[in-house]
Amino acid sequence: MRITRILAIGVLALAALAGTGVALTWAPDRPVDTLKARWAPWPSRFVEIEGMPVHLRDEGPRTDATPLVLLHGTSASLHTWDGWVDALKGERRIIRIDLPGFGLTGPTPDGDYRLVRYSRFVGALLDELGLKQVVLAGNSFGGQVAWKFAADAPGRVARLVLVDAAGYPFKPESVPAAFRIARIPALEPLMTHTLPRSMVESSVRNVYGDPARVTPELVDRYYELALREGNRDALVQRFRQTPGGEFAEQIPQLKVPTLILWGGRDRLIPLENGQRFAREIAGSKLVVFDALGHVPHEEDPSATVAAVKGFLAQ
Repeated sequence: MRITRILAIGVLALAALAGTGVALTWAPDRPVDTLKARWAPWPSRFVEIEGMPVHLRDEGPRTDATPLVLLHGTSASLHTWDGWVDALKGERRIIRIDLPGFGLTGPTPDGDYRLVRYSRFVGALLDELGLKQVVLAGNSFGGQVAWKFAADAPGRVARLVLVDAAGYPFKPESVPAAFRIARIPALEPLMTHTLPRSMVESSVRNVYGDPARVTPELVDRYYELALREGNRDALVQRFRQTPGGEFAEQIPQLKVPTLILWGGRDRLIPLENGQRFAREIAGSKLVVFDALGHVPHEEDPSATVAAVKGFLAQ
């Protein structure tokens, strides 16, 4: 009897601790209007595309015949490109968006997060803005969307920039905690109702070559935009609906001039994938930044944008 009581007390204590943990990390969805003041000041605007109010920034000279369109990666936002935009907007027109399922754009109306849907979305974006041809750049999942669109609509992409892009199957050295949890169906209720800020910080630090570069302000951005209503559900569905390596057979078919940038300390998508892109895309160029991680454009904008400037000047 005494042992039974001790076990019962232990179970109750563990349940209490678990309940306390959930209470401390409870993070309900936030309506998009509560986030706009901080994350969508001018020059942000919202454009209706495929039934979604898409968060967009369009900067630089309108005389640019082939604007640069930037696509962020999983759980990021258009803010990840701030450094590149500051360096280029004096001479190039630059358009960046929050992709469906992320940032302030939020979830798709129909719950479709397949890669073919994202490719179609890019075409709809260009149509809405009246753009016939662009330079298309993307990081991680955004890079996957970029090369997929270039393969689907080759006449609309003048040049392609892939930054630690997804596309091939790979074995990560390390996966951010938030991504691991989003892939476990049993944890979906927990994922969509709680969000420890410490987990977000750990995930961001995980994708940097030098975690010391991660600031509290940067963590705030990733944390608050993850809470935009519908984004956590969308993340779960995005992982389910876009398997790794899908449509990789289209990559060797690309004929567009391509620059491939890669962080030498990328622990999520290994450098071997960047080297494979360089082998399979004829005439492409690979530039490796030894000290940088999975988001080199965000971690060191000045170094990475210099390579982009040289590529665009050719």
